[in-house]
Amino acid sequence: MATVSPENPWSYTLNLPNDPRSAWIARITLRGVLSSHELNELRDDAELLTSELVTNAYRYSDGAVELRVRELPGQGIRISVWDTNPEVPEPFERPVLRPVEPRRTETTYGRGLLIVRRCADSWGSKSFGYRWYGPGFRGKWLWCELGVKRGAEKINPAKVTPLVSGS
Repeated sequence: MATVSPENPWSYTLNLPNDPRSAWIARITLRGVLSSHELNELRDDAELLTSELVTNAYRYSDGAVELRVRELPGQGIRISVWDTNPEVPEPFERPVLRPVEPRRTETTYGRGLLIVRRCADSWGSKSFGYRWYGPGFRGKWLWCELGVKRGAEKINPAKVTPLVSGS
C-alpha cells in the first residue's frame, strides 16, 4: 500500500535524452519509486509499459523525453511519456477507428504500444501540434494506468490445509 496519504499524492518526473539507454534508466528509476511507495506488485507490468513508452518516444521523435509517474490515490499509478513528435501513433488514437493490424512475425519492432494497450488498465494520448499551442511547443503525451489489486490476500503456505481424498 502507498505510504503517502491520499490528500498528498506523489508525482515524479524524469527528463531523459533521446538516447537508446533512456528506457533502461527509466525502468531503474521507476523500480525505485514503486519500491519506496510499497507498490512492488505493480513493478513488473509498470517496468514493461514504461520501457515500451520510452522506447517509442526514442524511436519516433528527435528530442528529449519526459517520464512522469504519479499516484492515483487508492487506485494505482499513471505513467506518462512526453516526446517532441506531435503525431499520435495508430495504436493510441482515441477513439480507435479500426482494429490495429497484427504485425508480421518476421517484423522486429512495432508491437510496443499494442503491448501497452493490452496490459494497461487504461491508456490514452494527447497531441500538442503547432497550431493549437503556439510556436516552439509541440509533441504528445502517451499515458497508461495500472491499478492496485485489492482484496487479494497473500496465502501463507504454513496455514494451507492439504486436501485429503477418500475416506
